[in-house]
Amino acid sequence: MNKEKLFEFIKDQKTAFISSVDENGYPVTRAMLAPREISGKDIYFSTNTSSNKVKQYLENNKACIYFYKRGRLKYQGLTIKGTMCVCTDQLLKDRIWRFGDKLFYKKGVTDPDYCVLKFTAEEAEYYCDFKIEKIKF
Repeated sequence: MNKEKLFEFIKDQKTAFISSVDENGYPVTRAMLAPREISGKDIYFSTNTSSNKVKQYLENNKACIYFYKRGRLKYQGLTIKGTMCVCTDQLLKDRIWRFGDKLFYKKGVTDPDYCVLKFTAEEAEYYCDFKIEKIKF
């Protein structure tokens, strides 16, 4: 699978699983809504600044994201390792903002509890039909 097809696969998924590392060195995985944007090797999510994951990424930026598609006879999985940056830049927040976000962030796009997570991919493993492909970014 090349990088273009990899990103097409991601865009088709409704859920992402992101992992951070807690203060005791344990991985913590959470389900997230699909990424807001993919640009180059960067994948963007929106979240609450006050969340535990933001605290964890500020202390240790190592991250992993996972996507999967389960069909009747075929299972595809994609693990991507990289780093996560917590972004509060207003121009980026404006770009990632969606109309429905007002439901979660009452003060709108300038709400201090709204931030963007920017994941930068380093390497990936794509699984399908009992085969694993490794992809470097």
